[in-house]
Amino acid sequence: MENIYLIVDILGTIAFAVSGVLVAMEKRLDIFGVGIIALVTALGGGTLRDMLIGITPVTWTTTPMYMYIILGAVIIAVLFQSRLKYLRTSLFLFDTIGIGFYTMIGINKGVEAGLEPLICIALGTITASFGGVLRDILCNEIPVIFRREVYATACILGGAGYFLLLKTPLPEAYAYLMGVALVIGMRLAAVRYHIALPNIYKNAGPLKD
Repeated sequence: MENIYLIVDILGTIAFAVSGVLVAMEKRLDIFGVGIIALVTALGGGTLRDMLIGITPVTWTTTPMYMYIILGAVIIAVLFQSRLKYLRTSLFLFDTIGIGFYTMIGINKGVEAGLEPLICIALGTITASFGGVLRDILCNEIPVIFRREVYATACILGGAGYFLLLKTPLPEAYAYLMGVALVIGMRLAAVRYHIALPNIYKNAGPLKD
């Protein structure tokens, strides 16, 4: 299982770092800005999670691997930006992959800390969502998590599905990977079939600046 946790952690870091690069490039930031947004996107959620459960210093400050991964992801994304022609589509895909991996990373941290499943799911959702919130705020966007799109909901449902799978004879490693797949699958399905949270402003007029 340790190898699976490490692989998922690395892939999640790469996915979120690239999603940060894509947003920063769309906003035409300079190379320093691109790097900062990638860093915040990849590490923001995990930093908040570690602070909440008392892991100090936070994980990435004692593990240089994360900085090297993010730096490599930034360089590759910038060099091959021409291949990421449709930035919005690429951003959606990398962001979706990122929340799938990071949800389960956060849940695993909660389990290791001996927390209840509900709190573990909350930690997974924070880990998956908070980096994107910081990214969008710094880039002057309304964070995806605060819109009608199924985003945090996918993290919550996927995390719940993981704990249900643990009650079955399925090996823990398979349950973990299926948890990742559940989050990603629900996010993709929601966008594909235009599933969204209820609109609470049906009778409201247009927004005013």
